[in-house]
Amino acid sequence: MKSLATLRFGREPEKEAEEQRVVQLFRNRAELKKAYASLQDEVHRLKDRLKQQEGATARVQEMLETLEGRLATPETAWPALVFYQLRGLWALGRDLIGQLVADLARQQEEKERRQHLTESNRRQFARRQALEAQLREAETAAAEAATRVAETRRKLATLTRFWHYFARRDLAHRLQALDASSTAAALALGEARAAGDALESEQVAEFPGLSTEARRAINLAAIGYAELLCLRLARTPLVAHAKDAAARREVIDDYGTRAECERLMGDIARAKAVLQHRTQLSQELRARTDRLRQIARYRNGDDTVPTPESIGMAEGDVLERGGQGANAARLPNVLAEDTWDLFRIVLR
Repeated sequence: MKSLATLRFGREPEKEAEEQRVVQLFRNRAELKKAYASLQDEVHRLKDRLKQQEGATARVQEMLETLEGRLATPETAWPALVFYQLRGLWALGRDLIGQLVADLARQQEEKERRQHLTESNRRQFARRQALEAQLREAETAAAEAATRVAETRRKLATLTRFWHYFARRDLAHRLQALDASSTAAALALGEARAAGDALESEQVAEFPGLSTEARRAINLAAIGYAELLCLRLARTPLVAHAKDAAARREVIDDYGTRAECERLMGDIARAKAVLQHRTQLSQELRARTDRLRQIARYRNGDDTVPTPESIGMAEGDVLERGGQGANAARLPNVLAEDTWDLFRIVLR
C-alpha cells in the first residue's frame, strides 16, 4: 500500500493541473466572446453597406427606367441623345488633358529619376573617396604608432644595467604615452573601417517623386491645353452646354426640336474632331504655357497649382487661326471654373 504522504503529494499535481485547465477554459471563453462581438460588429457594418448599396442600385435602376422611358418616346429621345453626347464631349476634353498630364509626368519622372540616381551615385562616390582617404591615413597612423611602440619596447628591453635606471624610467613614461597614442590610432582605424562598411551597406535614397517645379510646369501645360480646347470651340456654345450636362445626373429637355437636336449632334461630332486635332498643337501649347509661366502666382512655395485669379485671360485672347473672329467667345478662366474637370487632373 502507498503511504499517506505519497497519496497526498500525488494528488496535488493533479489538482494544480485541473485548476490550470479551468483557468484556460475561462480564457478561451473570454477570447471567444471577444471574437463573437467583433464578428457581430462586422455583420452590422456589412449590413449597413449592403443597405447603402441596395439604395444606390435602386437609384441607378430608377434612372435606367427613366432613360428607357425617354428613349421610347421620340419627343424626349432626341434631347437624351444630345445630353449624353454633350457629356461625352466633356469627357473627351478631360481625357485629352489627363493623357497629356500623364505623358508629361511619366517623361519628367524618368528624367528626374535618372538625375536623382546620378546625383546619389556622385555623392556616394565622393563620400567613398573621402572615407578611403581617411582609412589610408588611419592605417598609416596605426602602423606608425605600433612601430614606435615596438621599437621603444625593444630599446627598453636592452636597458638592464643599474646605471640605466633613469633612462629606463624616462623610456617607460614615453612608452605609456606611445601606448595611448597607438590605442587611439587603432580606435580611429576601427571607426574608419566601420564607416566604410556602413557606406557599402547603405541603400540608395528612394526617389522622392516629381519636384515642385516639374509639377508646376506640367500643371501649367494642362491649364494651357484646357484653354486651347476652349478656344477651338470658342464660336459655339458647346463648352457651356457640355459643362451643364456634366454637372447634371438626369436628362433635360432644353435642346429644342428633333431638327435642332440633330443639328446640335452634328456640331458635337465636329467639335470632337476639332478637339482631337493635333496639328501645330505643340507650338500652340508651348506659347500658352510660356504666357502662363509669366503671369502665374502661387500662394506659397509648395503650391503646385496657381491661384485662379492670376491666370485670367488677356484681352482679345483668341486663336489666330481656326475660324475665330472678332465675335469669338471670350476664353473662360478654366481653373476658376474647373473647365474639363481640371482640378481632378492637375498634380498636387
